[in-house]
Amino acid sequence: MTEVAGCILAGGLARRMGGGDKGLIRLGGRLVLDHVLDRLKPQVSEIILNANGDPARFAEYGLPVVADSIEGFAGPLAGVLAGLEWARDNTSAEWVATAATDTPFFPVDFVTRMLAEIASQGADMACAASDGRHHPVFGLWPVRLAGDLRHALVDEDIRKVDLWTARHKLVAVEFAAEPHDPFFNVNRPEDVEQAERIAAEIAA
Repeated sequence: MTEVAGCILAGGLARRMGGGDKGLIRLGGRLVLDHVLDRLKPQVSEIILNANGDPARFAEYGLPVVADSIEGFAGPLAGVLAGLEWARDNTSAEWVATAATDTPFFPVDFVTRMLAEIASQGADMACAASDGRHHPVFGLWPVRLAGDLRHALVDEDIRKVDLWTARHKLVAVEFAAEPHDPFFNVNRPEDVEQAERIAAEIAA
């Protein structure tokens, strides 16, 4: 069985939410991060949180908290790199699946579907897509490319995900956007109300 480690990307600045951790917003009586963990845990062998700042705020979860090693909030690629290097140094996983900390409804089969598409397409990596849009923060990344990504970030100052993935064979895996887009994220204060409606629909 292919071993896949999970990495929840929680290293952003959350500017549109007025700062703070989007994963610690309450949704349906629980934190958004709780919803994310519920969906990711069954899909991977172990999970780390990629988060900057004081890791103590996540202490109750008992998970490794790994900060970006690239200074200056370098974006999602820095989080992907943190996950890849941690998996390389601490596990036997061949892949790292990344998920956003503010996206509580993502598919419960996204890892298996991306593994299958990588195998069938002979691709190097995969990202999720829905409604015609790619979601690169929901990706499946090979641990063997950790050094390649570090070189791109440190030596070439690449920050955009698509500039790095364009160098490799990427497959986008499409997920249905009905009855709701599974990659809806709680990005702004007004998104919380919509997320509550979606959560109620799922519960029903």
